Amino acid sequence: MKFILARKVGMTRVWKDDKLYPVTVLKAGPCYVVQKKTVEKDGYNALQLGFDEASEKRLPKPLLGVFKKANVKPMKVLKEFKVDNVDQYTLGQEITVAIFQEGDKIDITGWSKGRGYSGAMKRWNFQGGPRAHGAKFHRELGSVGQHSDPARIFKGKKMPGRYGNERITVLNSEVVKIDTENHLLAVKGGVPGARGSLVIIRNAVKV
Repeated sequence: MKFILARKVGMTRVWKDDKLYPVTVLKAGPCYVVQKKTVEKDGYNALQLGFDEASEKRLPKPLLGVFKKANVKPMKVLKEFKVDNVDQYTLGQEITVAIFQEGDKIDITGWSKGRGYSGAMKRWNFQGGPRAHGAKFHRELGSVGQHSDPARIFKGKKMPGRYGNERITVLNSEVVKIDTENHLLAVKGGVPGARGSLVIIRNAVKV
């Protein structure tokens, strides 16, 4: 298993093998092993990684004790990753982009941009009404009700509402370039989320 936490920097283009690739640049790591979960103690095997240094003033004392035990600076983000063998890792171990290689296939999980309360045309890509002068509606939803039977709107009807801020996973993204000194990862294509948003990277499951 390969995994790391990152933040989205932005998009650019990269030349490789006489081809121009659109890439998303991610600042991945360094991450540190903060806790080890075992079957005997917790019921499952997992590693808890810390990412992005934080101020001690903003964290509760019990959490500071966890970082102190692992001999790691306080971190803003904590995420768990299930592993088969916890003994391969040590508390305080550093995980960097060096675990990946150019050409690797990875799965990237992010959270899409939140767009708040949106109409049906923006949220569901509805066509809308006629644009002519005689039309009575242009961007409205239209009829949503039923006949006298069942006299209600069915659950799941596509209507206006909160749009965005959803967890999205992009499968089989390709690692185009790696900069180990600056902890940067250039991934082919787009990655969900705004600039600076948190991203979870794992090795691809469905290659």
